[in-house]
Amino acid sequence: MNLPINITQDDLLEILLNVAPVRPVFIWGAPGIGKSALVEKFSQEVGLPCVSLLGSQLAPEDIIGIPQIKGETSEFLPPKMIARKEPYVLFLDELNACSQEVQKAFYSLIHERRIGEYYLPEGSIVIGAGNRSQDSAIVKTMSSALINRMFHVQLKADSKQWLSWAYEAGIHPWITDYICQRPDHLFSEPPKTEEPYSTPRSWHMLSDALIESGAGRKELSEEYLRILTYGCISASHAGMFLAYTKQMKNSHLLSDIIKGEVKWPSKPEERDVLYFLAQSFRAQLLHELPKNKQKMNKNAAYFIHRAKALIRDLSQINYEIAQMVVSAEEGNVLPDWFMMEIVRDLPRLASGFQNRR
Repeated sequence: MNLPINITQDDLLEILLNVAPVRPVFIWGAPGIGKSALVEKFSQEVGLPCVSLLGSQLAPEDIIGIPQIKGETSEFLPPKMIARKEPYVLFLDELNACSQEVQKAFYSLIHERRIGEYYLPEGSIVIGAGNRSQDSAIVKTMSSALINRMFHVQLKADSKQWLSWAYEAGIHPWITDYICQRPDHLFSEPPKTEEPYSTPRSWHMLSDALIESGAGRKELSEEYLRILTYGCISASHAGMFLAYTKQMKNSHLLSDIIKGEVKWPSKPEERDVLYFLAQSFRAQLLHELPKNKQKMNKNAAYFIHRAKALIRDLSQINYEIAQMVVSAEEGNVLPDWFMMEIVRDLPRLASGFQNRR
């Protein structure tokens, strides 16, 4: 399943509040993107307990129960976890990872909210979730009959909404500060090989490791910090995060560079720090430069003036890194009017950029 529309965490909660009480909702999304946590949050908001079943670990009898003879007939007794007297949220996680036999057992539960002769209490809500086939996760083909019984949404990671949660949840300040500067590193698509990759869950895991290790309260060796970081997130993001922790010690903060209080780090041993700062600078340009030059205010005009000066200074330190700042990397392109000014003021740099495009 790959829906043409992706929704954020806040959008999902709105959908669940309005759709889930009347129709089962199925949430598609990559592993670690926050599907389970959002269902838990939804159940808390509606004041219902949440019962989670993991599809990949279920057998048909775990749903329909076992038969019991009563007089001359028999009936199935549903499991105690499902057969409750009060309404609740039934969360069927990894639903598309279970076998076809288990999927069949879900038909009446999802469509009619019943198992045999047992009906879910009035007011109960059924929500399913699963990974996509492109996520390199355990996924089985879901039958068309089961797909057609549910309302489908596809979840995406939203850095601003995740940061709002992260501040309240006590995520380590190194991570919240880093994601503020590099929001594009919150999530990366699952790799084809067996290796860690960045998701909201893996950043949370790294936060737990940093907090337990006392990062920020005591000095951690570079090697130990490398072990923690590369064990949780994408290798490329891990390298950038380590450069960020190093630049904190060197006091080369991007905001200070933009203000003109300090200069780009230029020593050979600071090259990884320079690369991180340049990447963060590019991300800030993409975020803050207006698409239309006519709509800028005085603060934006000053930022643009400083940006061009900083790109010129950066090109004198490292030409390739300066080109990276203005390149069309991963389909993200700086506004045309800004690039025209770069062409005018820094023709050599712009020529190299155009050749790369």
